[in-house]
Amino acid sequence: MCGRFTLKKPNRLRVNGVSDELHALAPRYNIAPSQEILVVRECESQREATFVQWGLIPSWSQDGKGIINARVETLEEKRSFSESFSRRRCLILADGFYEWERMGKISQPYYFEMKDSAPFAFAGVWDQWRRGDRSITSCAIITTTANELLAKIHRRMPVILSAESYDLWLSEDSRAPDLKEMLIPFPAEEMMSHAVGYEVNNANVDHEGLLQVVEPNIGVTYSLF
Repeated sequence: MCGRFTLKKPNRLRVNGVSDELHALAPRYNIAPSQEILVVRECESQREATFVQWGLIPSWSQDGKGIINARVETLEEKRSFSESFSRRRCLILADGFYEWERMGKISQPYYFEMKDSAPFAFAGVWDQWRRGDRSITSCAIITTTANELLAKIHRRMPVILSAESYDLWLSEDSRAPDLKEMLIPFPAEEMMSHAVGYEVNNANVDHEGLLQVVEPNIGVTYSLF
């Protein structure tokens, strides 16, 4: 599961066709489900950077509930994601994410990023839901098995795409077998992590201090969300 992430320095992002649109964005340190998040998508060969809701609502949904993560193992099987994987893929822009080590009722948050703190993109899928006058465009982050670094904390991790694969992921002409080859754990040796404080559990808190390194505290019980 990926339940929180950051986009601290949007002006460092480089995505063909949209890089110039990213420079004026404010930094975010605690992006949470149901919030508007920045994605890059391609529609009818036109590429755009836009904000959509995090939590994919399938177009056929009756209750309008969003799903924040899509497992790579069932992308083509689950009705919630199969058509989006085939026709509506996106890059979800980020430069770090949080994961929680669960030990009984205790959940210690950790922050994960690249060793050079470079920005990156999660593999995502999106859909548009309409009911009456309401219209919501939303997305989900694709997850896979954890790499060696993440596996110490959690069994799953978000799929991080290499910059070289962005064009293929967004292209409307890409084939499913080629796309699925990208949906693998990111190399652990290129990443680093550290424990952070429990303030990140509050989705209303968003400041740079959330990233401060702390000693893991396994003696206190906190809840997420």
